[in-house]
Amino acid sequence: MQESDYIVIGAGSAGSVIARRLLDAGHSVHVIEAGSVDADPNIHSPQGWPALLMGPNDWAVMTSPQEHAANRPLYWPRGKVLGGSSSLNGMIYIRGHRDDYDAWEAAGNEGWGWDSVLELFKRSEDHEDGASAWHGAGGPLHVSRLRDRHPAAQAFVDAAVGLGHPLTEDFNAELMEGVGFNHATIKDGKRHSAWRAFMVPVLESPRLTVTTNALVARLLVEDGRATGVEYTVDGEARTARAGAEIVLSAGSIGSPAILQRSGVGDPADLAAAGVELRVALPGVGKNLHDHLLVGNIYESPSALVAGRNNLLESQLFAHSGQTDDAAPDLQPLFLHLPYPTDGGDAPAQGYTIAPGLVAPRSRGTLCIVSVDPAAAPLVDPNILAEDYDVEALVDAVVMCREIGAQDALAPFRAREYAPATAPANRDEIRALVRALAGTYHHQVGTCAMGVGDDSVVDPQLRVRSVAGLRVADASVMPTVPRGNTNAPSIMIGEKAAELLLAAR
Repeated sequence: MQESDYIVIGAGSAGSVIARRLLDAGHSVHVIEAGSVDADPNIHSPQGWPALLMGPNDWAVMTSPQEHAANRPLYWPRGKVLGGSSSLNGMIYIRGHRDDYDAWEAAGNEGWGWDSVLELFKRSEDHEDGASAWHGAGGPLHVSRLRDRHPAAQAFVDAAVGLGHPLTEDFNAELMEGVGFNHATIKDGKRHSAWRAFMVPVLESPRLTVTTNALVARLLVEDGRATGVEYTVDGEARTARAGAEIVLSAGSIGSPAILQRSGVGDPADLAAAGVELRVALPGVGKNLHDHLLVGNIYESPSALVAGRNNLLESQLFAHSGQTDDAAPDLQPLFLHLPYPTDGGDAPAQGYTIAPGLVAPRSRGTLCIVSVDPAAAPLVDPNILAEDYDVEALVDAVVMCREIGAQDALAPFRAREYAPATAPANRDEIRALVRALAGTYHHQVGTCAMGVGDDSVVDPQLRVRSVAGLRVADASVMPTVPRGNTNAPSIMIGEKAAELLLAAR
């Protein structure tokens, strides 16, 4: 039996940060990861991420058929590897809008407002621009500006500027709204995943144990306190014990599933899965939501030049006509490859302007179907259930097609491929949205933080009614920030480490 001060379940964006900070403070840490070592060369190449999808390092989550999205199941890539989804994602470094975090704090989550979390973002960073009011230097995570920009990505920026969208140099600085080029977690031409940034430098620590290819069966809860973890490696059952605390960082799919297998969750959900109830927490697996993308694809007259960066170089933050919020609710993304968000047909060569919604109002659920950790949970995000989500995405499609028709993109545009025929009216665009909407890869909310009865963790990330157990990953986000979720998940890791060390 392995014994350590702390067990961290999941070696992804948050878990890597937590393990590093606990090691730096002198504690022993056991990291338990379901995936393998990050050996695939496509992980480390910034252009390699499309080849990772549906591969051995991808959980390849499939949702239930979506009632409001043409009854289609959705495919959700999720990292099953050291680094988690930070080893699988597009390496975009975006924090979200300050209003996102101020709303968390206003809902009772003290210490999670923008002024507090900005310092945590900066703590992680080694930004190539150096230290400033907006960025940190000297942290483990390298954040770079994109060089050798793709000409089609530049044409997208030029087209949007030509339509009146402001040019934004840094989406993480004072002005988020506008069009521009992303900052990225790339270092020396290679992906800088959370594992590479935070953990690789300390892998030789005698206080660190890393177990890969380990499926967590359940948490051991004794007299109301989490004391250990039961898991299997290659079919062999093992147990690990923690002297201080256990941290669940298995993500928005894995963390609630582990809680449910451990008897912590909604009594009705557990009964349906045949799990004995230990702690009634109805919020486990609820509040599931995700940013959405629609693929507006263009065929090019010839193959585009190869990208030198992450294939996702430029994007736009803008307002739909459906909200008066100060923060933008749309995040269209430019990809210099054909990317069908519905998994359907694509031209052999081309690019995508992907209308994106980053303030969704629809909410769904996740529930295990048995105690078997290898059995996929039932995942129902219930996308597009709210009219706002549909109408905002319709606005995004109109906006992106206007950009796509501009002269700046003419050298790259042979024809618009999706939609194959121009929609005649708004009703046809609504149908298009329901037929094509897919994931922006930003699932959150299933172990939501809060102070109400529906919350799973409190503002200190402690699981309600279970001592010695915290959750720290995107699942604790009560609402998703308006931007890519890797940087916020890393920030949550910093916050969790701070809270754990303060408790000691």
